Amino acid sequence: MYLVGLTGGIAAGKSTVAKHWVSRGAIEIDADVLAREVIAQGTPGEQQVIEAFGTGVLDSTGALDRKALGKIVFNSKPELEKLEAIVHPLVRARTQELLKAAPNDAIVVYTVPLLVEANVDLGFDTVVTVEAPEVERINRLVESRGYSIQEAKARIANQATPIERAARADHILNSNQDIFLLIRDADALFEKFVAANEAKK
Repeated sequence: MYLVGLTGGIAAGKSTVAKHWVSRGAIEIDADVLAREVIAQGTPGEQQVIEAFGTGVLDSTGALDRKALGKIVFNSKPELEKLEAIVHPLVRARTQELLKAAPNDAIVVYTVPLLVEANVDLGFDTVVTVEAPEVERINRLVESRGYSIQEAKARIANQATPIERAARADHILNSNQDIFLLIRDADALFEKFVAANEAKK
């Protein structure tokens, strides 16, 4: 297995790169998807969140109101750390299950926004960060996800800086360019993964 750690700030373009690599044959494990799964309705993780934050984070159907929870944690570092203390161990455990189930000859892309912040180290063969200027990321969050400028800035402020991510990465992809150029760069990098994976066999 060739394991790629894929990171980058919110709205930097990680998903675009990951989807392209999947189209090339990679297997993606998305930490954000797992983070939602482990606190989905009826899970032990959801119960832990309710116990930690109260029933005010539930919507009218009894499910977690992620927007309400987000307003709490993205405006208070101690509250964010409380949520991460619940979610991160559950995501780590689920990730290990998925890695064990992956084929031995696979290229696996672990997409994890908080690779630096959570000190994620799964024995990656390489780490890639996707970067774009903060102003561009704010625009993307406002235009495509419906965030206010304040909400966008709060989420960015709670993540590692581009310099911190670059220090952890082996490769940097610039998403502040035409999508076709980003895909071209991602393709060139994927070819290196293929060659390195072959060399490991």
